[in-house]
Amino acid sequence: MSGEDPSEPVLVFPCRFPIKAMGLADEHFETLVIEIVSRHAKRPAAADVSARFSRGGKWVSVTLTIQAESRAQLDAIYCDLTAHESIVWVI
Repeated sequence: MSGEDPSEPVLVFPCRFPIKAMGLADEHFETLVIEIVSRHAKRPAAADVSARFSRGGKWVSVTLTIQAESRAQLDAIYCDLTAHESIVWVI
């Protein structure tokens, strides 16, 4: 047995991979998310970053599409994002 969980989707690296983080809407949230992700991956181009505000404007979600090189890289990105107090959730 390989020890892999057959229910997990298989990613073939390198691949383009979207990462979404959500937090309270403020003028620095998008920059914060980009800076955290850029610790582990090439800084995304402006075309690979989008932000969407909640209907009431209290929350913002930032989506970045990166060139993912490995599962370990993605795990490190998710770990750093979820550890930050300004980030409510990450998918």
